[in-house]
Amino acid sequence: MKSSLSALAAGLLFGIGLIFSGMSNPAKVLGFLDLAGQWDPSLAFVMGGALLVGLAAFPFAVRMPRSLTGEAMQIPTATRVDRRLILGSVTFGAGWGLAGYCPGPALASLATGGTQTLLFCIAMVAGMALFAWIEGARASPG
Repeated sequence: MKSSLSALAAGLLFGIGLIFSGMSNPAKVLGFLDLAGQWDPSLAFVMGGALLVGLAAFPFAVRMPRSLTGEAMQIPTATRVDRRLILGSVTFGAGWGLAGYCPGPALASLATGGTQTLLFCIAMVAGMALFAWIEGARASPG
């Protein structure tokens, strides 16, 4: 229960941060990606702030055997850049560039009730289900 409440609090804080920073507005994100037109650098500042927080917190996290809620720490160990990582990154980036949403801002934007946001989230969940299905098929023998 403790970890569920802290996950809820972290998610709410993240969502509120996305809304206040304007990152739940796809036009703002697309403005950042429009290097040849009316470029909006504000997303770079949001990303920079997130990187600073991560750079400060990560060295402490890797030394902790347990999280603040008592759960075992799960730090990624993969260091290899492989085909799957590149294809996943390209797919994510293409979807982000076409729609102006990535998963966090899309979920935060669901509160506005927009049809485009709902369609994006449905497509996102369908993509996740397709990935899980493909991974399951790859993992099962023969």
